[in-house]
Amino acid sequence: MDESPNPIDVHVGDRVRRRRRALGISQEQLADKLGLTFQQVQKYERGANRVSASKLYQIASALQASVAYFFEGLPDPVRTLGVSEEAPAAFVHDLPLTPEERLFAGYLSQIESKQVRKRLLELAKSLTTEPAGEGG
Repeated sequence: MDESPNPIDVHVGDRVRRRRRALGISQEQLADKLGLTFQQVQKYERGANRVSASKLYQIASALQASVAYFFEGLPDPVRTLGVSEEAPAAFVHDLPLTPEERLFAGYLSQIESKQVRKRLLELAKSLTTEPAGEGG
């Protein structure tokens, strides 16, 4: 019998880890909020231990996320009935944020003008698509 973690448990654990890191919370801090040891949080994040529904609800509350957040990126079971499973697509919002990215996002969200926010995003996009050797 296969002893490897269930792929859904691994996915949920990965989402817990990514959200925790994005908020700058340590495993120890999350464990304290949940009344667990940090080793238990590690096991959840690796998918080695399955997160119960009640514990997932507590984790969602501690990490200020919806319960659905932890399942984002998984195929919808209703839509995939009879359809072969494919690997979920990676989303940019799944990546852990650097301190600079968190600061930028925080500042960007404080700008009231939609037009200014749009122009800043266009600037950021232009900086990532500029051919090497140009600009300055």
